[in-house]
Amino acid sequence: MKILFAASEAAPFVKSGGLGDVMGALPAALAKNENNRVLVFLPYYASVKNRFNPAFVCRYNVPLSWRNIYAGLYKEVKNNVEYYFIDNEYYFGRDCYGYNDDGERFAYFDKAILEALSFIDFAPEIIHLNDWQTGFIPLFLKTHYNGIPKYQGIKTVFTIHNIEYQGKADPDFLDDVLGVGEEYRPLVLHDGLINAVKAAINLSDRVTTVSETYAHEIKNSYYACGLESVINENAYKLSGIVNGIDTDLYNPETDRYIAAPYSVELIYDKEKNKKALRELLGLEDRENVPIVAMVSRLVAHKGMELFEDVWSELLKLDIQLVVLGTGDKRFEDLFIFLEGSYPGKVSSNIMFDSARASQIYAGADFLLMPSKSEPCGLSQLIAMRYGTIPIVRETGGLYDTVSPVDISMLEGSGFTFKTYNGYDMVDAVRRAADFYRHKDKLEYIRHRIMTADIGWDSQASKYQELYMDILK
Repeated sequence: MKILFAASEAAPFVKSGGLGDVMGALPAALAKNENNRVLVFLPYYASVKNRFNPAFVCRYNVPLSWRNIYAGLYKEVKNNVEYYFIDNEYYFGRDCYGYNDDGERFAYFDKAILEALSFIDFAPEIIHLNDWQTGFIPLFLKTHYNGIPKYQGIKTVFTIHNIEYQGKADPDFLDDVLGVGEEYRPLVLHDGLINAVKAAINLSDRVTTVSETYAHEIKNSYYACGLESVINENAYKLSGIVNGIDTDLYNPETDRYIAAPYSVELIYDKEKNKKALRELLGLEDRENVPIVAMVSRLVAHKGMELFEDVWSELLKLDIQLVVLGTGDKRFEDLFIFLEGSYPGKVSSNIMFDSARASQIYAGADFLLMPSKSEPCGLSQLIAMRYGTIPIVRETGGLYDTVSPVDISMLEGSGFTFKTYNGYDMVDAVRRAADFYRHKDKLEYIRHRIMTADIGWDSQASKYQELYMDILK
């Protein structure tokens, strides 16, 4: 099968969040099938140019409404995946996101991908789109490439990694940038603005989300960020496939950043990492006290507003708290304040640091994720790989990947709470801290989660089945 992934980021080239992890792992898992040929198209950002040196393929022009714009095409092969980079210094000689012209930048990217197919020996059967940055590809296929033989029969899959980000633009964007006729306006206009996610949902052959529960949640207004009517109109083509993680990358046996490598057979060496983490962060060395960690963006929908409401109750528990992440200033300031107010008990690391993240996953006993919404979440899966037990709110992918621990039957993989309430979160942490004192049971659950099937091979097979079903 010939599969083309379009994405705004993919590890190891560029990553700002979970999308980068997924695009680094899923294509590689599909490429293990010798019957698949897998391509990934990415923008050639300045950060990629500074770190990688892909081979030049060709140059061509991209028609974008009244514009005729240069594109350079570069290629690099990793793990049997062919990565193609779209070069344009004006659009991509900067960071990934956060600019006023992001709509135009990624509309250009989408059109440049389709134009590139004329210059390479590849006719995709499936184009797999990811988030709003690639949402205009189905629209372009239907309006600009319909009738061209090489583009006939291409099927599209659109994956919503987070419906909060929708790619909105002014109404005149339809003609001025996309170069699309008025007959398509109803399919792409939402609340008076052009909406890339709406366009992709309406015009793709299938729509997926990164967990089964999130696929159900976004049918409701609480989670859909205004697109619930569009989702429900297209519910017949919606499904959810939960993410996996790269178990070679996230591996406590080979992680070069941690103090003492360990495996499920040598789980007691996790304690060496806990001791090293305490020394590194200036936490008190107290026996029988669990470390509860948060590795997260410090923003409201990640549950930081719950923490803001009940931190005094939470810190009455006999635990130590470690935080790693950046985000809204009010939350960053709160954690800095707590570190100063609770020396030896709280460590606030206001940074993004992959080495520090590994050290925390390896050294902590529990990982707290009190999210208001969580399409899938990767941190809980990484924590499980390191034998760190998740404490999560039952939403989205957290519900699908973390089952409640039954203390008597020793079933489950973590501690959960249902309602978005700070005191329920505190109760879940309290239950986890109490469970920590039962060392035999603790080790049993650690063993369970470290041996859980959370890699990409089984999840990639579900995507393969989806593609085959579309092509029937």
